[in-house]
Amino acid sequence: MRLDKFLKVSRLIKRRTVANEACDAGRVLVNGKAAKASFQVKEGDIIEIAFGTKAVKAEVLDVQETVKKDEAKELYRYL
Repeated sequence: MRLDKFLKVSRLIKRRTVANEACDAGRVLVNGKAAKASFQVKEGDIIEIAFGTKAVKAEVLDVQETVKKDEAKELYRYL
């Protein structure tokens, strides 16, 4: 699954356009490297997102096309 879509489906970022902009600005790292929105995410990847002064680090546990809002947290775990 594309990185921008995973960020939206998992609700780490609320909208796909915002996820695209964050990737283009270099604020999203996957396994320690800057990643484009088209990067293919798989289980076990470590995603880091810089939100201004704070950063969020999460490990991908599962990749699904669609998921209910209350089940979105099961796609990743915070590190």
